[in-house]
Amino acid sequence: MTRLFAGTPFDIPPSCEDCGKLVSECRCTPAEKAARAALRQRAAERLPPQEQTACVSVQKRKGNRVATVIVGLTAKANDLPALLKQLQAACGTGGTVKAKEDLLELQGDHAAQVRATLAANGYRVIER
Repeated sequence: MTRLFAGTPFDIPPSCEDCGKLVSECRCTPAEKAARAALRQRAAERLPPQEQTACVSVQKRKGNRVATVIVGLTAKANDLPALLKQLQAACGTGGTVKAKEDLLELQGDHAAQVRATLAANGYRVIER
């Protein structure tokens, strides 16, 4: 035996985390590896809905328009665009994500439907 750990469980050749092939046979580009590493990092930072509290409020805007605003859900811990899409489908309205401010806006007064949808997804919901 020429290697130190030959014949032991530690004598496993290294494999790529992304494609699963041996490192010597891996054809992943550095850009692909960086993208997958960033995706894994975002997934590790996500919090389950049970550990988050959403504050739902209705705000009056200029021109007597009304908007339902959801705050308390951070962009780092959630996939806000996917959550907004789900809320838009449930309410049948338009909306936007303001990731820098960590808030979601829906057009119109849909507070009751938003509270029900968020509670069904497992979020704790409070009124503001």
